[in-house]
Amino acid sequence: MAELPEVITFLGTAGARFMVARQLLASGGAWLNFGETQILLDPGPGSLVQVTKRKLDLSKLDAIILSHKHLDHSSDVNIMIEAMTDGGRRKRGVVFAPSDALNKDPVILSYLRSYPEKIEILTEGSSYRVKDISFATPVKHHHPVETYGFIFQTPHHTFSWITDTKYFDNLSNYYKGQLLIINVVMLNPKASVDHLSLPEAKRIIEEIKPKVAVLTHFGMNMWRARPWDLARELSEKTGISVLAARDGMRFDLARLERNE
Repeated sequence: MAELPEVITFLGTAGARFMVARQLLASGGAWLNFGETQILLDPGPGSLVQVTKRKLDLSKLDAIILSHKHLDHSSDVNIMIEAMTDGGRRKRGVVFAPSDALNKDPVILSYLRSYPEKIEILTEGSSYRVKDISFATPVKHHHPVETYGFIFQTPHHTFSWITDTKYFDNLSNYYKGQLLIINVVMLNPKASVDHLSLPEAKRIIEEIKPKVAVLTHFGMNMWRARPWDLARELSEKTGISVLAARDGMRFDLARLERNE
């Protein structure tokens, strides 16, 4: 029997408010298709449009995960809850979110909270399950709102996604896996901005040593610097295969087996 596919579709790669507001890149988050399990991560502005454009089936969505409540990660969460549950007529799916996405300036509307089977609160150092997929939130990130990155475990692969955060000591120690996805908003570090920069991403990649690293969530300066060229340069410097995500890019985790 053939193994079921494990594919990540990058619905959008825009990071930071100016890229999102101008839609120079799409900002829809990512769709994780892990065999019979479908997960939507960080449905920002335009997520619904990008999902339908890619012909992904919202009626089969099993879970929605918010890394944090900032609008570029959460603005479409309510319409996606409605779509996942057929307008509330089918009580199904799970929503995962930090507590402040529900309690303080909530981004998930109250009337929708009974639509999914359940809502689970993300906390530091915890693990969660969606059918045959597990994921962990190893550490609270340094960001203006409560934010978490993820380590996903599928039936065949382990990979990490480092979402928005300011660089901090030992950040790389919390993440592992064959694949590393990093939100890299800035070309150069800025002490006043709680986002990762390209030099910091390079350091993280060198410390974790994944088989493949994917850069995404680009700010304006990253975009102007041509992230695909930057990724190629990082590959040459680190000896690790580094890619720059593009809107609509599909990454098949089976590719990791060809990067031994």
